[in-house]
Amino acid sequence: MNKLRLGIDVGGTKVELAAIDPSGKILFRRRVPNPGEYNGLLATIRDLADLAVAEVGIEENGRKIPLGVGIPGSTNKKDGLVKNANATWLNGKPFEHDLPEVTGRPVRVENDANCFALSEAIDGAAAGKSIVFGVIIGSGMGGGLVINGHLVTGLHHVAGEWGHTPLPWPRIDEFPMPKCFCGNEGCLERFLCGPALAADWKGAGNRSAEGIENAAADGDKAAQAALDRYVDRLARACSLIINLLDPDAIVLGGGVSNLRKTLARIPSLLPRHVITPECETLILPNLHGDSSGVRGAAWLWDAAESIS
Repeated sequence: MNKLRLGIDVGGTKVELAAIDPSGKILFRRRVPNPGEYNGLLATIRDLADLAVAEVGIEENGRKIPLGVGIPGSTNKKDGLVKNANATWLNGKPFEHDLPEVTGRPVRVENDANCFALSEAIDGAAAGKSIVFGVIIGSGMGGGLVINGHLVTGLHHVAGEWGHTPLPWPRIDEFPMPKCFCGNEGCLERFLCGPALAADWKGAGNRSAEGIENAAADGDKAAQAALDRYVDRLARACSLIINLLDPDAIVLGGGVSNLRKTLARIPSLLPRHVITPECETLILPNLHGDSSGVRGAAWLWDAAESIS
C-alpha cells in the first residue's frame, strides 16, 4: 500500500502542495497562485496532485493516492457547502463533493487552522501531547483542537473558533468594545490579530506591526505599551482555553507568533486567571512555520476519524 501523503493548503493568494512520506519528510513541494475563482481552483488542485504523483508517487492497482485539503473556511455538515471562508467565492460551493470528481481521488477537506493544529500535534511542537490547542494569529485569528491525534470539529464544525469569543476579564479602558465583522462586539480577533496590534501601536488604519519588538527594545514607548497590552490580553485568552479545555499545550502560529520575546512572557501571566494553583500548560511556538497548514492537510488521512 502506497504511503505517500498529499496535502494542499488553499490560501488567499496561493495554493500550495506538499507530498510527504510516513516520517514527515517533504518529498515534493510546489506553490502556485490561487486563481481566485472556483473552477480554476478545482483544476489547479487536480494538476498539482497529478504533478506530485508523477514526480514521487506510485499508484498501484488503480488506487489513487488520497488528498487532504485545508481551506480558509469549513464545510457545513448539513448541506456540504463551504461556509465562513474569507475567500468569499468559495462560500456556498459544494467543494468537498466536486473535488473528488475533478481530481479522481479520495478527498478530505478541513479548516486551515485545524490543519495547523493537527500538524503541530502529530509531529510538530506538541508531538506526543494528549490535548493540543493550536492557534493561527495573523490578519485574522483561528484555532483548532486535537485530542489524542483526533481533530475535534464539533456539531457545527466550528470547534476552536477562539477568535470569535469575547475578550475575557476586560479592563475598564477596553470599553467600548470594538465591532467585529461577525456582527458581535469585543471578539478576541479584534484585539489580537496583527492589524489590531499595529493599530494599537501606530494608530487606526495601520495594519503591519513588523518591527515592533525592535522598536520597543530601542525605547519606543508606544511600542512597549502596545506589546504590554497585547501580551496581557493574549494571556487572558490562553487562560480561558486552559480553564475550559485544560490542554497539555497551546501552540501559537501565524505572523504574530514571530514575536518570540513577547510571547515568552505569557506563562508568567497565566496564574492570575487560571483556576489551578499550578499551571503547567505549555505555551509553544510552532515548529513547522508556514508549512504547518499543508503538512496538516497531508496528515488528514492518517489521523483517526474526527471527534464530533
